Amino acid sequence: MKEKFSERVQALDTLLGVGRSFDMIGRDLEICGRQSRLWIVNGYADDAVLERMIAGWQALPPQEEIGDLETFVRRHVSSCDAAVETDRDLAVTGVFAGKTLLIMDGLSGGILMEAKQFPLRSVAEPDNSKVLRGSHDGFLENIIKNAALLRRRIRSPQLTLEHLRTGGRSEADVALCYMEGEADEKLVAELRERIAAIDVRSLSMTQESLEEALVPKQWYNPFPKVRYTERPDVATACLMEGNVLLMVDNSPAVMILPVSIFFFAEEVNDYYLPPLVGSYLRLTRLVVLFLTIFVIPLWYLLAKTPEGVNPYLHFLLIQDDYSVPLILQLLLVEFIVDVLKLASLNTPSVLSNSFSMLGALILGDFAVQSRWLVPEVLVYMAFVAIAGYTQNSYEMGYACKLCRMALLILIWLFDWYGFVAGVVGICLLVATTKPIAGKGYLYPLLPFDGKALKAILHRRPISRKNT
Repeated sequence: MKEKFSERVQALDTLLGVGRSFDMIGRDLEICGRQSRLWIVNGYADDAVLERMIAGWQALPPQEEIGDLETFVRRHVSSCDAAVETDRDLAVTGVFAGKTLLIMDGLSGGILMEAKQFPLRSVAEPDNSKVLRGSHDGFLENIIKNAALLRRRIRSPQLTLEHLRTGGRSEADVALCYMEGEADEKLVAELRERIAAIDVRSLSMTQESLEEALVPKQWYNPFPKVRYTERPDVATACLMEGNVLLMVDNSPAVMILPVSIFFFAEEVNDYYLPPLVGSYLRLTRLVVLFLTIFVIPLWYLLAKTPEGVNPYLHFLLIQDDYSVPLILQLLLVEFIVDVLKLASLNTPSVLSNSFSMLGALILGDFAVQSRWLVPEVLVYMAFVAIAGYTQNSYEMGYACKLCRMALLILIWLFDWYGFVAGVVGICLLVATTKPIAGKGYLYPLLPFDGKALKAILHRRPISRKNT
C-alpha cells in the first residue's frame, strides 16, 4: 500500500526532530499544484541559493506536468549537486550532513540538494608547523575545502579522492586520497576494507578515533603509528611519493600512511631550504632524537657510579650536596615539565609571558636554593625539554620521554645492567611496533632498502619525478 503524503511528512518530521530541535526547519510549499515539504538544518542553509530555487518553483504554473522526480531535477533544480534518494534513512543522514531534502505529493522518494555553507575559520598557517619560506595556508575542519587545497596543487586525473562513511551515530565523512598508479594498490584496498569494517558508534575525536579503530592493539607501545600534517604542501608531496592520506571531516589533521620511525626525521623546512642545509637539519633532528632518550640516563648512570668514571669526565659529576635523591629529582622535573605544558595550554595568551617568567623563577631559583634540585639536573632537563620540540610529532616526543623515564628507573634499580636491559627493551619495542599499514616500522632498514634509506637520511635535490 502506497504511503500517504501526510504520513511521509510525519515520519520525516519525527526522524529529523522538527519541533524538538530548534535548528531543524521544515517548510511547506506548493509546487505545480502539489503539496511539497522541504527540510534543512538552519545553521547549514545557504539562504541565497534556497531563495532562488524556491522562487523558481513557486513561479511554475499549477497545470505544468512534472513527470517523475528525475525529470523535475533536470528541469527545475539549479543546485549543482542534486539527486533523487529513495532510501529514507540515507535521506535523513543527508539532511544531518547539511543537504536540503524536498518531497512532493504523489512522487515516491525525495530530492537531496547541496545548498549549504559551513562556518569556517580562515585558511591560516598551522601553529605547530611553520616555515620560513613556502606557502602559509593550512587545512580546515571542512573536508570539502581540504580536498580543494589538494586539487589546487595536483591538477591531475590520477588524484583520487574516495568518499567513505563510518561511525554508527556520527556517520563521519572520511576521504581516502591517493595517486592512481603511484600508490600501492594492495595498501589502498586494505585501507578501504578496514575502514568499511569499522564498527564504532561515533568518531567523536575525529582522526584520533579513526586511528584507534584502525591500529593494532598495542596499548603498552607509545610510539606513534601514524604521521599527521595540517599543511597542504606536505600532504601533496606525500601523495606524489605514493603515500595514502586519510582525511576526516571536522578535523584539520590529515593522516599519512604508511609510516616508519625514520619518516619522523623529515620536516617541511628541509624542503624549503637548500639540499645541503636540509640534509644537515635532518641529521641534526635524528641525533637529537637519540639524545633526548639517552643523555639523561647516561648522565644519571655516571653520577650514580662515580668510582668508575674516567678522570677526564669528572666535570660531569655533581659537586654540591643535595637532600633529595637524584632519581626523585629527575622524575620530579619530568613531572613538573608536563605540568607546565598542561598549564600553558589553558593560559590566556595575554598572560603567557608572565606564566613563563613565574615558572622559570620557581624552577630555577627557588628549587636550587631550597636544595630540592641541583643545578646539573636543571641544565640537563632544560636541554631535553627544548630538544623535544625539534620533533615535528608531538606523539614521538612523548614516546621518547616515556622510554627515558623507564631507563632512569631501571638504572636506579640495577645500575649498568638496568641500562643495558633498557636499551635492549627499547630496541625490541621499536622493532615490534605495528603500524596501521606498510612494510614495517623499521623500513627501509628492515627490510633493507638502501635507496629509500639514503633518500630519508639525505635531502636530495628535486628529481625528474618531482617528488
